[in-house]
Amino acid sequence: MAPPLVSVPMKKNNKPSLVLTLSAAGLLIGAGSVAYWLLGQRQISSSDLLVGANIIPGDALFAVSLTTDPQQWQKLRQFGTKETQAELDKNLVELRDRFLTNNGYDFQKDIAPWVGNDVTIAILAPATASKAAPKPVTTNEDAASDQQSMVMVLPVKNPEIAKNILAQPKTLKQGKWIDRIYQGIAIKQSEGQAGENFSAALLGERFLVITDSPKATERAIDAYKNQTSLATTGGFAENFPKIANDQPFSQFYINVPTAAKIAAASPNRPIPAQVLAQLQNNQGLAGTMTLEAEGIRFKGVSWLNPNSQRVLAVENNAGKMQSRVPAETLMMLSGGNLQRLWGDYVLTSQGNPLSPIAPEQLRGGIKSLTTLDLDKDLLSWMKGEFSLSVIPSSPKEGSPDNFRSGLVFMVQGSDRNSAEASIKQLDDVMRNQYQFQVQPAKVAGQPVVNWVSPYGTLTATHGWLDGNVAFLVVGAPITDKIVPKPNNTLSSTIPFQQTVPTEPNPTNGQFFLDVERTVKNFPLPTLISNQQTLLDATRSIGMTSAVSDSRSNLYDIFITLKKVSNTTPLPSPESNKSNSSK
Repeated sequence: MAPPLVSVPMKKNNKPSLVLTLSAAGLLIGAGSVAYWLLGQRQISSSDLLVGANIIPGDALFAVSLTTDPQQWQKLRQFGTKETQAELDKNLVELRDRFLTNNGYDFQKDIAPWVGNDVTIAILAPATASKAAPKPVTTNEDAASDQQSMVMVLPVKNPEIAKNILAQPKTLKQGKWIDRIYQGIAIKQSEGQAGENFSAALLGERFLVITDSPKATERAIDAYKNQTSLATTGGFAENFPKIANDQPFSQFYINVPTAAKIAAASPNRPIPAQVLAQLQNNQGLAGTMTLEAEGIRFKGVSWLNPNSQRVLAVENNAGKMQSRVPAETLMMLSGGNLQRLWGDYVLTSQGNPLSPIAPEQLRGGIKSLTTLDLDKDLLSWMKGEFSLSVIPSSPKEGSPDNFRSGLVFMVQGSDRNSAEASIKQLDDVMRNQYQFQVQPAKVAGQPVVNWVSPYGTLTATHGWLDGNVAFLVVGAPITDKIVPKPNNTLSSTIPFQQTVPTEPNPTNGQFFLDVERTVKNFPLPTLISNQQTLLDATRSIGMTSAVSDSRSNLYDIFITLKKVSNTTPLPSPESNKSNSSK
């Protein structure tokens, strides 16, 4: 079964559901997130860019390509559990029937003989003030010009069959087909159907363009002829080849400034002007999804607007913290420079109501709780690699089981004298303001300091590793698992090695989560719908990132998944119809 994509009349009032349906399918495909991107300039190899990038208007909000290879779709359906397979199948059948079956088309018979290896769907933002141009369209399009519209680009490998399909389309249930010309391109569109504006055109015998709006077809033709397409958008042709793959399952592109403008116009969650201005520094986010033997890989790239004054520091100094935590570590997140990370967060988050934590609130909270200045007393010496890890405890017989795991923070200090002065000040606050016992102790012969609450429970431990790496353990007393340095480290385990990508290298950050063990032992907050179903299908998640150059970041994410044995074929359109009629 190949992707259920092809010509179909679209109703204007169905556009939100179309976007939601595609988004839901994308999430399922990626076992928790998926979607992907677009194509390219004529001077660049087509294998390096997304199909249709030279046709899709450069101001497109979002674009995603999907493979038409039935074997890849079957491979996707083998990942996960019976429950995730059922969810995915439901979405695939819904899309297939909506785009094909309900309009009299069968993919294998009508589409497969002429379509290329990938098809692309793009969502266009509402049209802005248009340039002076011929407007032969005499429909109600002008009234709907402020709505989002959809463009589908289907590459043609057999022009003769595609021409016949376009010349003799299936009979409409209502209305009729009409022919018109725009910029020398023949267009076939529906007429006489309330709210329906299906339109199709063949460009250069290489691409069949299908839209839900005659005006969207014109915008695509303009982009193709005037070279104002996605392929010419700032930074796109330079950055997309960094994540190109010969046989992707899916690719995507998100236009960050356009998305921000649309979000700012929303009456529910308007974005302040200063935040919108900051988001204009960012230009695009793109990614490629491929299917591998044990799971799904995502390669991503984000880049700044070429005209932005902001630049990135090319600093990739992470990659050692996974060798400081034990093999049983459930989660580890590391980065290359905590002070710089905080500076970037402040730059993009200050005044942003969508930020998880307002920088000014965090600064104020630390000041009121500890009397320390976050920037001067703490981050000023935290310029090296850092990590945050969750390590399960090994309860000793007879000891209270107050915590099932410990949260471990490590950071490589750039100035130990300043660090020790700040930590001493923090000890004084815990002793004098909160009545904690601050007790020097030793673990494996190395000095540490314990904070013990007034009720006698060991609450936290801090100390130093290898002379310049400060650590703080909160929760379960698991300091003996990191002091001295463990013999069996997280980096030496098979799950870590099989999950966390080795590229890009050098790196400025890594992430690892043992989903199976974490879900079994700890309740997790619900962040997305169908979360438990997706978690049940996942073994582990790994990510490696790096600053590629002064204007772009690279990401490599791998999700190891369970597999379904004895996958069943998708329900046929015929059986689907018979079941629905019962």
